[in-house]
Amino acid sequence: MDEQILSENGFHTEISRHEIAAELSRKGYQLLKENKNEEAKVCFAKILEIDAGNNYALVGMGDASRKSNMFNDAVCYYERCLDHHPGNNYALFGLADCYKALNQHQKAIDIWIRYLEHDAGNITVLTRVAGAYRKIHDFKNSKMMYLRVLEMEEYNAYAIIGLGHLHYDFKEYRDALFYWEKMVETRSIASVDIRVLTSIGNCHRKLKSYDDGITYFDAALRRDPENFYALFGLGDCYRGLNQPHHSLEYWNLLLKKDPLNKVILTRAGDAYCALQKFEKAAEYYNRALDIEFDTYAVLGLSIIAKIHGRFDEAIAALHDLAHKDPKNHRPYLELADCYEKIGNRQAAIAALRDFQRHGIRNTMVIERLEKYSL
Repeated sequence: MDEQILSENGFHTEISRHEIAAELSRKGYQLLKENKNEEAKVCFAKILEIDAGNNYALVGMGDASRKSNMFNDAVCYYERCLDHHPGNNYALFGLADCYKALNQHQKAIDIWIRYLEHDAGNITVLTRVAGAYRKIHDFKNSKMMYLRVLEMEEYNAYAIIGLGHLHYDFKEYRDALFYWEKMVETRSIASVDIRVLTSIGNCHRKLKSYDDGITYFDAALRRDPENFYALFGLGDCYRGLNQPHHSLEYWNLLLKKDPLNKVILTRAGDAYCALQKFEKAAEYYNRALDIEFDTYAVLGLSIIAKIHGRFDEAIAALHDLAHKDPKNHRPYLELADCYEKIGNRQAAIAALRDFQRHGIRNTMVIERLEKYSL
């Protein structure tokens, strides 16, 4: 069926519905490229009035909705398209991306697998499938997909970085380093993505190779002096090297940006405590507790009380802490130390055995009990 429209010169021209739809489709997709999503929807809606199953219009409506973060609406349009055109790659790709954005990773995987039936060598989709498997903690399938990408493209950055994250998630830090360091080998430390530098630094931090960690965090900080992960990593590496004066430099830089960061406040408190600046340490611990309860802030204040001989105060706080955080070995060890200092070895032993009743094996607790049995 044809439509009659008035042309610029005033004459009526007959244009087929197919041509109208094609013109509206071109206009709609151009508007999408310009991020004019609502205007694009108007074009696609006009097409659907003419042809309810038009695949270009349904995908276009899906894309416009997805770009506007209206993921559930987008899902409806993509599914309508797939009802009419089951193999439409654009609808499959968009639908999978919507499920990913909605944190429905298994659904995203199922759709991407359907996509790969039509385009088995699509590296972008393979890396997205691998990433989705990583999100649902499926190590085997995630690694298999990433390695499949590397067979096709040896130095694919997404696959190499993804493999690093995958191994890091599973606490396989040396394997994570192997992949992330490949990025540095191929691009140099000066040009590699800053997130790779901080990730390598974090691996060294976890492996306690703090000097190596500092090298990478320093490199990241030279590129971005405000980078939170680099600042935190440097603070934590110097903490691991028992250099509290250096770690404080970074904790205080972070607190200037985020004065209500409870974790950083307690780390700064620990550093001041290590420097025997107990009044300053207590100030930071109390600032953390003003935000909300924090195990390590209470622990720090208890240690300060113990150091100053206020054993009753320390013991009461540590008993309360052990009750609130029963699987943390630190309060029990500090309790044992308090009891030992006031000459009550039996109470020290009882505190450590209380911890062991939770079925957790801790080397420090075992060694302390062995010491008491001598």
